[in-house]
Amino acid sequence: MLLHTRDHCGQWMNIQPTTIDVTMTIQEAKSMMIMKEQSEMAVVEDRRFLGVIRLWRCLSSHDDLQAVKNMVEPSHAVVDEHCSLRGRKESLLYVVHHESGVLSGVIGMDERLAFTHYVEEQEEKQRQMNRWLMLSMDTAYEGVVIVDHKGIIQVFNETYSRFVGVTKEEAIGRPVEEVIENTRIPIVLKTGVPERSQAHRLQGQELVVHRLPMWQEGEIIGAVGMLVFEGKTELEETLQRLERIPQAAAIEESRWQKHTESSENVRFEDIIGESPAIASAKKIGRKAAVTDVPVLLTGETGVGKEPFAHAIHHKSHHQKGPFIAVNCAAIPESLFESELFGYLKGAFTGTRAEGKVGKVELANGGTLFLDEIGDMPFESQAKILRVLETKQIERVGGSTPIHVDFRLVAATNQDLKAKMMQGTFREDLYYRLNVIHIEIPSLRERKQDIPSLIAHHLKVREQEGFQKKTLTKAVLERMFAYNWPGNVRELFHYLERMYVLSEGPIIDEQDLPKELLQRTFISASSTPSASDQERIYEALKEAEGNKSEAAKQLGISRATLYNKLAKYGLSV
Repeated sequence: MLLHTRDHCGQWMNIQPTTIDVTMTIQEAKSMMIMKEQSEMAVVEDRRFLGVIRLWRCLSSHDDLQAVKNMVEPSHAVVDEHCSLRGRKESLLYVVHHESGVLSGVIGMDERLAFTHYVEEQEEKQRQMNRWLMLSMDTAYEGVVIVDHKGIIQVFNETYSRFVGVTKEEAIGRPVEEVIENTRIPIVLKTGVPERSQAHRLQGQELVVHRLPMWQEGEIIGAVGMLVFEGKTELEETLQRLERIPQAAAIEESRWQKHTESSENVRFEDIIGESPAIASAKKIGRKAAVTDVPVLLTGETGVGKEPFAHAIHHKSHHQKGPFIAVNCAAIPESLFESELFGYLKGAFTGTRAEGKVGKVELANGGTLFLDEIGDMPFESQAKILRVLETKQIERVGGSTPIHVDFRLVAATNQDLKAKMMQGTFREDLYYRLNVIHIEIPSLRERKQDIPSLIAHHLKVREQEGFQKKTLTKAVLERMFAYNWPGNVRELFHYLERMYVLSEGPIIDEQDLPKELLQRTFISASSTPSASDQERIYEALKEAEGNKSEAAKQLGISRATLYNKLAKYGLSV
């Protein structure tokens, strides 16, 4: 059913219509209507609506100098601002304030046309939504049937259709008990009591089903039946998988415990790299860490924003407190506030009986890291701003303020200023966050750090008890030639792949993934200096002579590039 959220006359009226003042003459009124090509116009006195005057009466008048007040007629097309525009047939509607009598606006053909287009767009969106819903129903693994209050099938998806051997077209419009044998949906419609995870025998099989009543304004309007497990075998297999999860989790936790502990205890000296770009970011981070002001970390995906957040936490006076990370992009909008602020017992259905402590409260005395803050729901932005200003929260369902003291670090790979200009990110929150801004450089801006990053990663693998491996010079040169759109994360991903797939202790070109092989690369010549010269020449050529850009591509500083140009006698 289409929701009419913008059908009020007040939303579509022309708020500056042409009107006839009661003191005008018939001649003036006639001239104005002819000029505006209108057959009638509203007559007003001090903006109050008196009625209408029609062109045909003006044309038939014998005294064009008399005032129009003698020709004013009442109009039956007078509406209130809140009146719905749907179903109105009048060619002109006069929107009048119900108390003051002031003419608020007029709805003519242009306004009606705009409204009609809007309605058509909304109906098309609704049709599209319905198509998506039906496609979702038919794609669902579970069988789904929906009946009205009389037990007549309204929705019957493909899964249920295949199971009972009745087509959707045959099922829809029939009583549910004629299509699904032994069903208790009619009983659920009478009692209003949901039946969850109940055994049901259908087509000679024991199934597990849900039967849920649908309520609206205190009345049962229908019911939903869901076929959850198709037979005992499927249920038993699911239970076996659930039993294996804790065992697998324990093994995984033990295997990666050292790695997790090390990643959570990152300090600035643990962030690999000495290039000017990363050194500058670490310098700002160290200074920011000893203050209490919010820090905003920006940079492309995969540059390592979370390690920076950990490093700031461990250098701050909140270091003994918890580090609580929240990925704003991973939490559904409907659950965002309950996850962030927690909720009380019985705040809403389907939650923990004892309530839940929110992430902000858990961060008390420590650091709250809001990752992907650019994806935070707009409505929640005002609430987190309020928390930053007052240092207090209220759990969902509660009214008692809870004091919190935490250090805020936020991160995003989006342009928050652009989102602010677009109206999708609050201006006041932006300026509250952007006190100290640290831009973490991309890997292509600090390619000189690639050897250090590779060495560190391989050393960690060796310390974990795995085989010691090294890379050939050719592989390293390929890595320097690649632009790394996924940054450090992509580098470690490819290293891990090559480490696992390579035979023996040496990783060479045959172990490279195709993404690195596809990049055009100048082979190393017999002498290292010749190879170096060729790389510099190609970088300058690609950068169109821009030495700063060429230095970035080569992963060296501009000063180093100038020294190499002088060394090789190159003048580009």
